[in-house]
Order: sequence, then structure tokens, then C-alpha cells
Amino acid sequence: MSEIPEKQIKRLRSLISEAETNLSAAKELLVSILGDGETISAPSDSVISSPEGKIIEGIFDGQIMIGPDGKNYPVPANYASKSKLVEGDIMKLTITDDGKFLYKQIGPVERKTVIGTLVQRDDKYYVEVGSKEYQILYASVTYFHLKNGSQVSVTIPANNDDATWAAVEAAL
Repeated sequence: MSEIPEKQIKRLRSLISEAETNLSAAKELLVSILGDGETISAPSDSVISSPEGKIIEGIFDGQIMIGPDGKNYPVPANYASKSKLVEGDIMKLTITDDGKFLYKQIGPVERKTVIGTLVQRDDKYYVEVGSKEYQILYASVTYFHLKNGSQVSVTIPANNDDATWAAVEAAL
């Protein structure tokens, strides 16, 4: 087997593991709300209507939330940076009746913290950790007053070797 399919298989196993974990957590939450033996059917649509507005759950990809229908939903960079969202986190978006977008992290992936060096290329910022590079949000660069060559602590998904984004934890 060549290296590319092995990476894809490893990524798929990681995604399946995360999905199983999230499904288990969702089932536990449902049982805690409804009690044993009670079930509800999932909505046929990817958007749930509630008194608060429309609710959409999706996965944070490092920059945006991707809904179950494949649609992209813009996550404010300041929120993602401040909340230290990590690629793969499960999010809930509530779109209120007056059009406000309210995001909330509802399923953080397992994380690990690593130390690297900030580099800038083509108006994008990366943290080099060994031989791997992770892109970071510009909002994190400005918030932590980072400069090219800065040593930074970043958070990355613990079980996703293919992750391309990191969240800045601190300037060192």
C-alpha cells in the first residue's frame, strides 16, 4: 500500500472513532433528558427549528463550520481564536429569527499542546512543529502580538495526524 492511501485510512479511522464517541455522548445526553426507554427520531432536515431559531450542528475545520449538508458557515475569527477552537470540534450554530449567528462549541475533540515557531508566508501564518506546519488564524497573531520567529504553544487535535490548523495557546 502506498503512503497516501495509508494516510487516508488513518484519517478515516480517526473520523470514525470521533463520530462513535460523539454518537455515544449524544445518546447519553438524550437518555439523561428523556429517561431510559424514551427515544426521538432525528429530523429529516439538517436544520432544526426551535424557539431560539434555526439550529445547525457541524464540524469546525480550523476556519469555518461545515454543516451536515456540506454548507460552509463563517465562524468569526475572534471567537475561534479566543475560544481556542480546534479542527474537528463539534459546534452548534443558532440562527435567530432576527438573523444573528450564535456559535457554541458542543463537542471538543481530544487535544494536545505542542510548541513551535511562527512563520509567515503569502500573507498566511503557520506554526512549524518539527517537520509539520499548522496554519493559525490571523486574529491569534494580532491578539498575542506574534512576530515571525516567535515561539508559541499551540493546541492541535490529539488523534488527527492530518490536521492542518492549530489554535494558539500562548506566546512563549
